[in-house]
Amino acid sequence: MNLEKAKKRIAKQINKGFDGYPQLTLAYFGASADCATEVVVGFVAEAGAAVQEQRFVSKQDARQDETIQSVLVKIIERAEARTVTEIPGTAVIT
Repeated sequence: MNLEKAKKRIAKQINKGFDGYPQLTLAYFGASADCATEVVVGFVAEAGAAVQEQRFVSKQDARQDETIQSVLVKIIERAEARTVTEIPGTAVIT
């Protein structure tokens, strides 16, 4: 899947808003606010359930990495996520 198509599909899911569970949360981290080298996917199966996390690391900006963005689309599909949220911006890790 090409990068733009993957990003568009993820954005469409995010823009739908809260629609129940299961819920996925995407959070980006990096050495600076301009380059997110890590993405953490949080999965919550139902209200009150513990969060399960999966982490992906890239040498370049993960938001521009076609492989990582395609994997995120597949995770959303396979988890049958009803809600997808994204934490805005890139959290700086030191």
